[in-house]
Amino acid sequence: MDTQDKTFQGGQGQVIAAENFRDSVQTMDRSGKRVWIFPRKPHGKFTNYRSLVAYFLLALFFIMPFIKINGNPFLLINVVERHFYIFGQPFYPQDFFILALGAITSIVFVILFTVVFGRIFCGWICPQTIFLEMVFRKIDYAVEGDRNKQMKLDRQEWNAEKIWKRGLKWSIYITISLVITHWMFMYIVGYQEVFEMIKEGPFINFTSFLVMIIFTSAFYFTFAWFREQVCTLVCPYGRLQGVLIDKQTINVYYDFKRGENRFKWRKGEDRKEAGKGDCIDCNQCVVVCPTGIDIRDGQQLECVNCTACIDACDEVMIKTGLPPGLIRYATEDEIEKEIPFRFTNRMKAYSLVLTLMIAFLGFLMYNRADVEAKFIKPAGSSFFVRDAKITNTYSYTFLNKSNKDKIITIKVLEPQNAEVTLSETNKIKIKKGEITKGTVNISFPEKEIKLSKQNISIGVYDDQGELLDTFKTYFEGPFKLQF
Repeated sequence: MDTQDKTFQGGQGQVIAAENFRDSVQTMDRSGKRVWIFPRKPHGKFTNYRSLVAYFLLALFFIMPFIKINGNPFLLINVVERHFYIFGQPFYPQDFFILALGAITSIVFVILFTVVFGRIFCGWICPQTIFLEMVFRKIDYAVEGDRNKQMKLDRQEWNAEKIWKRGLKWSIYITISLVITHWMFMYIVGYQEVFEMIKEGPFINFTSFLVMIIFTSAFYFTFAWFREQVCTLVCPYGRLQGVLIDKQTINVYYDFKRGENRFKWRKGEDRKEAGKGDCIDCNQCVVVCPTGIDIRDGQQLECVNCTACIDACDEVMIKTGLPPGLIRYATEDEIEKEIPFRFTNRMKAYSLVLTLMIAFLGFLMYNRADVEAKFIKPAGSSFFVRDAKITNTYSYTFLNKSNKDKIITIKVLEPQNAEVTLSETNKIKIKKGEITKGTVNISFPEKEIKLSKQNISIGVYDDQGELLDTFKTYFEGPFKLQF
């Protein structure tokens, strides 16, 4: 284990801060064997705030599949059938560039958020943390008890008590995994389809049933066994923060200048006079940590900023009559140099880029056509001349992206004097979210066509006369020699 010491002048003398750089994580020993974490149940101000945020997000997760806007799902990501609804707004493969830009904008937002607030997303909003800490660990506490009781149960032989408690806990895990997997499927195929599959049974929908079992097993494995190792070993965001955070980033920090040197608590002692720091080495910040780290060793990639150590330390500080905040949200510069947080040039640059991208994304959304039209000449087709008119046939495809049915008319914008004849009727009705196909004949007087291939622009209008979309193609005519 390599240790790099930093020396700072302050208070009674020199304060030593040790930052441990390890080649392994706390949930694995040197041989690679899993070290199971039994965190103590946290409680305190930040834990209460996190619980409120988590319960709100969980409620949102279970409610959103049933929310509809203008008859459309609030959120639906149906990759198989290529149906996408975000905030009730339909998106199609033709809108992929908008979705791609939205994804890139989200990444820039995450980068800015990390540069400013560090890994706060992991501790407060990440689904992995919410399900693990606010659902599955609470089952652990309810069935097996707090940290000491869980450790005792883990060490004892497989007697009736252990079989009963582990069996009950794992059964609840499986049930919750099944429920959450079914809800996740609602975001893919819709709640009506999921309820219909449940009603019909697994044999009629065997493929979907098999996929459901696989996802349930993966979910169970993640939260019953893999747990915090998702954050410490797998999640790329945890590694990304290592190159994004700097000394001006707000993180959960231990104030080593105030806390060192560590000594056990003695009632009535003047610790400052004795040259002792405020840290009484009670180890409570370690036993509550869900990833098993010691925040006093400095900032570590395994820290998910869950604030459990802040609550644990503040509780001890209050009991001992010392001021809280020994572990707190702060920047490294604030701890080391007592420089308050400031919005750096890097943060301003990310903010500017993010603002421009959001503005451009909003512009694309605002200017997205309600109807997308295409006019393609069928392969091998040509023109024909009749009654002094040259006629071309086009295959049209209309996609209604709006939330209501449309009645469409077709007009040639350029050049003028065109005659449009539909195979069916003069107007086309397309339902919301559907594609309509057909053929249309476009004719020009012979004298209007000067070239064998002439560019034309076709407009699509609704029944109110509003231009919905335009499409540029070409019109074929007889070859003419020009002298």
